[in-house]
Amino acid sequence: MKLMFKSILVTILLGSSFSAYALKGDTDQPINIDSGSQSLDMTNNIVTFSDNVVITQGSIKVTAANVKITRQEGKKETIDATGSPVTFQQTLDNGKPVNGKGNSVHYDLNSEFLTLIGNAELKQQGSFIKASKITYDVKKQQLKATSGGKSRVKTVLIPNELQNNKKK
Repeated sequence: MKLMFKSILVTILLGSSFSAYALKGDTDQPINIDSGSQSLDMTNNIVTFSDNVVITQGSIKVTAANVKITRQEGKKETIDATGSPVTFQQTLDNGKPVNGKGNSVHYDLNSEFLTLIGNAELKQQGSFIKASKITYDVKKQQLKATSGGKSRVKTVLIPNELQNNKKK
């Protein structure tokens, strides 16, 4: 679970060409999960949180309608969050917030691969990227944004913000 939040942050920072850093202590903080209900399937190693899930860890906050965590024998967990949308935010060391959202988020801790699907967006201050689907390979630090049909990937970069981030 701790790696999910770190990877989401890495996605935002590296994938969107933002070079500021997250608050250093966030991933060392306790993970708090608040939901309307929770169920555990011990046979299939699945825990499900539903009914307006709010996950916090330090300055990290994730909201979703439902979150399902699955563990396969000998492998790390996969995390699936759905909502309208799933949102996440974090404060960086420079005090500036980073935000993201998507209708669904899938994170495979084993392969360290994150996928945001449906109205996916990563944003820091005025700079952002919007697409139907955003994927991020944490190990390779490679982001791909795609849009289907008649939609297009939209990116807005604010030059002053990019220059300020390069100086840090």
